[in-house]
Amino acid sequence: MELERVDRLTAGAVGEPGHRSFYLQARHGTDVITLLVEKQQVQLLAASIEELLGKLEVETGEGSGDDELQLQEPLEPMWRVGRLSIGYHEERDLMLLELEELVDEAEEGDEVGPVEEAQLVRVWATREQMRGLARRGAEVVAAGRPLCQFCGNPLDPEGHVCPAMNGHGSPST
Repeated sequence: MELERVDRLTAGAVGEPGHRSFYLQARHGTDVITLLVEKQQVQLLAASIEELLGKLEVETGEGSGDDELQLQEPLEPMWRVGRLSIGYHEERDLMLLELEELVDEAEEGDEVGPVEEAQLVRVWATREQMRGLARRGAEVVAAGRPLCQFCGNPLDPEGHVCPAMNGHGSPST
């Protein structure tokens, strides 16, 4: 599926920190595509977009405001994203976000049957829309649980066993 010049592109999360589900959503006309993603994918995507925009020799605006970047209901994801990539098409002055479905691979010793082919969504967006997605994604990720200063893992309200402290709770818990 290919969405040419989307009208809207955003990321969001639903649920309490520590138990949130993360989504990417694109709208083109009346078509709305919602995909389930991991928090780390949103974080990496936001950083990668900013890095790519920084390498382009063209001025890019801030994009849509936060009020325009809320997830649109109903949240019914088509599938979970396994791989995502970004690029820039200079002649079209559009950025490409490519999202590939996560497909379970057969384990060694499993009965060999037909392998399910991963679905693919290609989203074309302006530089400003991608910058807005990066900003929104970073905000959504930052709204979660605070991170341990020693190991970088999320701090749980019930307590934190810190691998950097040899399994002892960090001083901040």
